[in-house]
Amino acid sequence: MPAPAAFYPAAPMPALTAFYPGGVPMQAPLPRPFRVPVNAVWADNFDAVRRDMGYFAAHARCVAVKVHYPGVIHGAQDLGALTAEKRYTVLKANVDALKPLQVGLAVATDDGRFAAWEFNLSDFDPDADPHAVQSLLHLGRRGLNCLEHRLRGVPMEQLTRALRRSGLLSSRPGVSLVTHTGAYHLAYLMKVLNGGDPLPGDMAGFLGSVRRSLGEDVYDVARMAADCRDMPVGLEHIARRLRLAPPLALHPLAGAGSVLALEAFITLRYHQFRGDVTRYKGVLHGLQTV
Repeated sequence: MPAPAAFYPAAPMPALTAFYPGGVPMQAPLPRPFRVPVNAVWADNFDAVRRDMGYFAAHARCVAVKVHYPGVIHGAQDLGALTAEKRYTVLKANVDALKPLQVGLAVATDDGRFAAWEFNLSDFDPDADPHAVQSLLHLGRRGLNCLEHRLRGVPMEQLTRALRRSGLLSSRPGVSLVTHTGAYHLAYLMKVLNGGDPLPGDMAGFLGSVRRSLGEDVYDVARMAADCRDMPVGLEHIARRLRLAPPLALHPLAGAGSVLALEAFITLRYHQFRGDVTRYKGVLHGLQTV
């Protein structure tokens, strides 16, 4: 299957197989990536995007995810004092109660191509569904329009079917799944993949579900960056420190965040850690090892 022309890189990129086990060892630093376009996905272009996802599912080597959701309404105080199991209890209470607003996915393929999508979901109704008011105001200032989502967005059940059928997020050897401060992003992703079902009752069940669905190669850029000298906190600050090319996006929302997470992971993995990130496999910000 040929790559969709809309996702050809603006300049030649090295094949990512050269940077993964079994490929040719990296001899030179990765070139600075071109600006990855973020494709906004609504109901009227969802079918076309769904067809394009097949190519990237077949050739993916790294997939980054970022989910925007309407805040935190349970247990928002002093989470640092809680055990990991209790933090998971808080996470589950929020994810089970709330509806995701956007799912951002960025993909790097084995032949050096990149794609990014921002799936705008229609299920959330601010007049009826629980949410944190300040979180919606913050997202609104960044460009998220809840009314537009209700009118033009994609129902979550359609995204669930598309992701399942594409195989983009299935567990496969050699494919890395990346997030930044990933516990909530992965939890909402699992909610989408499981059609809105409640999360498992305890952390062990959740982590086992992540392994079965997404595989063992799950990484959190926040955890990786925390071990780098003088690295700031926050994905956009990390991206600036690493001098990453900003994504081509109308708004700095979930799609743009997934691109930055993808670029930061690739840069940290091969520049900072020389390809060896074994100790970060499955270590999520806020929870224990996946």
